[in-house]
Amino acid sequence: MGEVRAKKYLGQHFLTDESIAERIAASLALDAPAPVLEIGPGMGVLTHHLLANPLVELTAVEIDPESVAYLHAHYPELKLIEGDFLKMDLKQIYGDRPFMVIGNFPYNISSQIFFKVLEYRDSIPVCAGMIQKEVAERIAAPHGSKTYGITSVLLQTFYHIEYLFTVHEHVFNPPPKVKSAVIRMTRNSIKELGCDERLFIRVVKTAFNQRRKTLRNSLKPIMQDRKMADPLFDLRPEQISVKGFVDLTNLVQEILSQPPSRQALPTDTAAN
Repeated sequence: MGEVRAKKYLGQHFLTDESIAERIAASLALDAPAPVLEIGPGMGVLTHHLLANPLVELTAVEIDPESVAYLHAHYPELKLIEGDFLKMDLKQIYGDRPFMVIGNFPYNISSQIFFKVLEYRDSIPVCAGMIQKEVAERIAAPHGSKTYGITSVLLQTFYHIEYLFTVHEHVFNPPPKVKSAVIRMTRNSIKELGCDERLFIRVVKTAFNQRRKTLRNSLKPIMQDRKMADPLFDLRPEQISVKGFVDLTNLVQEILSQPPSRQALPTDTAAN
């Protein structure tokens, strides 16, 4: 079977540089046998190096039927699942076993992939892969940075993020219009967030939706007519660390638990 045709709607850009594929495969830094799930193997440039590693117990998931046929023909030993990773119940694949995630992730769904990894964070100790450079920088950005945002906070809450290396456009077919980067996310020790997680996510998203404003202004949709006297509300979201957002969420919850301030009623000056 010949090469697979890259499909724009799937965000396919096939890596052609074997040395980079080898470096991505090695980014898992395995020192013991482990189940590994590869997302979007395409024509198997990364798959080849993963299969060569005796410590990798590999399963791949691919949504493109043409790629599936190619992989069956060239890698008959590969355990391959045809389907959409974003819609999969990963417990059906691994049960309660921990597993690692890797891939040359499609740029158009990379953030969705990471948020799904976040859902399974207690089962996924390591996630490594290649994404658009701009997205990688955003995920790895420290607080205080201009690129620090929603994905930075939510992923850094439960993972240690490492920006490993940059990949240039010319090593892909077809070449993308942007540079790429490889990152590694390693699960940290946080088990309990220390605040209401749903409210935490809402606070983070609401704060960064108007990132140029202070929290006092950006959080009005949540706080409504509650008073925000604490000086923490004078800061902008990019100034707040992950721990700071936990503290902010607890402060918001405390304020919301109190009755809203009573508004003065208008004076009735109409004649009786």
